[in-house]
Amino acid sequence: MQKKFLRRIIDEATDKPPLILTMGFLILITIGGIILSTPFVTQSGERTRIVDAFFVAASASCVTGLSPVNTAEHWNTFGQVVILILIQIGGLGVMSLASLIPLILRKKIGIKSRLILKEQLNIESMSGVLRLFRYVLFFTLAVEGLGALLLAIRFVPAYGFIKGIWFAIFHSISAFCNAGFDILGDSLYPLRHDYLVNLTIMALIAIGGLGFMVTSEIYNKRELKILSTHSKLVLLTNLALIVIGGLGFFALESIRGGILEGEGLGNAMLISFFQSVSARTAGFYSIDIGQSRSSTSLLLISLMFVGGSPGSTAGGIKTTSFIVLILAVISVIKNEKEPVVFNRSISNDTIKKALSIFMISLFLVILVSFTISTWERFNFIDILFETVSALGTVGTTRGITDQLTRASKVIIGLCMYLGRIGPMTMALSFGLKSDDKLIKYPEGFISIG
Repeated sequence: MQKKFLRRIIDEATDKPPLILTMGFLILITIGGIILSTPFVTQSGERTRIVDAFFVAASASCVTGLSPVNTAEHWNTFGQVVILILIQIGGLGVMSLASLIPLILRKKIGIKSRLILKEQLNIESMSGVLRLFRYVLFFTLAVEGLGALLLAIRFVPAYGFIKGIWFAIFHSISAFCNAGFDILGDSLYPLRHDYLVNLTIMALIAIGGLGFMVTSEIYNKRELKILSTHSKLVLLTNLALIVIGGLGFFALESIRGGILEGEGLGNAMLISFFQSVSARTAGFYSIDIGQSRSSTSLLLISLMFVGGSPGSTAGGIKTTSFIVLILAVISVIKNEKEPVVFNRSISNDTIKKALSIFMISLFLVILVSFTISTWERFNFIDILFETVSALGTVGTTRGITDQLTRASKVIIGLCMYLGRIGPMTMALSFGLKSDDKLIKYPEGFISIG
C-alpha cells in the first residue's frame, strides 16, 4: 500500500517537470546544508550554525554568492570543494547530474527526463534536447577549463602550483556559473588593477549569462545575420546593459568623493565595467560597494533586477523579458498594432509572460524589502540591495549579510531559492492546469492612463 502511494506521488511529480526542478534544488540545498553544518568542513573544526550552513548551501546551489561567513577563512579545502560542487550542479541545473549518469553509461534517456531537461534548458520543443544537453556539458567544461588556464597565469606564480591551480579552477567555475564565491578573501579587490584576471572573470560571467541556446547557435551558425530573433535580442540587450551600466557607474563614482576618485582613467573604467558585468548576477566585486553612492546602488539594483538571459546560469527577470516589455511600450507610444523587432512580430503570449515575470518579481522585491525593514535597523537602500541581489541570484552586498538576524537570513535564503528556479517555474510547479475556455466573453471597457 505504501509503495503504491509512493509510486503515485512520484508519477504525479514526474508529470510536472517544473515540480521536479523545484524539488531537485531543494534536495540539493538540504544535502549541502547538512554537510556544511558538520565540523569537518571548517578551518576551526567547529560546527557552523545551522542557519548559516543552509544559507551558504542555498547561495551556492542557487549560484548567488551571498554568505554570512568569509569563504576563504571559514571553510577548509573540503568545505570549499563542497561549495564548488554545489555551484557546478546548481549552475548546470540539478537534472544535468541525473541525466549525465545514463549518458555516460550510454543508456537511453526517457521521455520524462527529456521533458525535465527541456524545462531546465528553457527551450521550446524537445527536438534536439539531448544534442543541446551534450553541447552544454562540453561547452561548460571547455570554457571553464580555458578560464582556469588564463587565471593560473596569475595565481600559480602568486600562490604556488597546487594552490594556484585550485584557485584558478574555483574562480573560473564560480565566474562561469555566475556564483560570485571567492577564496581570495576579499573577492577581486586586491586584484582590481589586474587586467588579465578582471577581463577573464568578466568574459566568463558574460558567456555564462548569455544562455546555452545562444552560445550553441553562435557556434553552429557563426554568422550574426542568420541568428534567430532570440539570439540577436539577447546579444544586443546584453551589450547595451553592459555599456550603460559601465558608463553610468564611471560617471557616478568618478566625481568628487566617489569611490573611483584617484584610480586613474584606465583603472576606473576597468572597475566600472567589471561592476557592470558582475552586477548582472555574478556577485564578484573589485571595489567597496558599501561605500558607493545611493544613486550608484540604484543603478546596480536595476542591473541586478534584469539579470542574465534565459537558459543560462544567471538569474533576474532575464534580458528578454526586459527588452520585450520595452518594445511593447514603444509600440503603444507609436500606436502600432504589435511590437516588431528584426522584421519579426512579438506575440501577445510572449508579452503577457514577460509582464507576469516582471510583476511577480517586483511584488516579491517590495514584499521582502518591506518585511525585513520592519525589524532590521539598516538603511532601506541596503535592505533593498540585499533583496534584489538574492532574488536576482547576484550575490553582491553592501556589507550587511553577516549582520542579518536569523529570520532575515531565512527569508533571503528563500529569495535565492526562488530566484534560481524562477517565480514562473514555482507557480507552474504547484499551480493547477486550467482548461481552455471555449466561451468568449464580450469586452469590458476599462479606462487606462
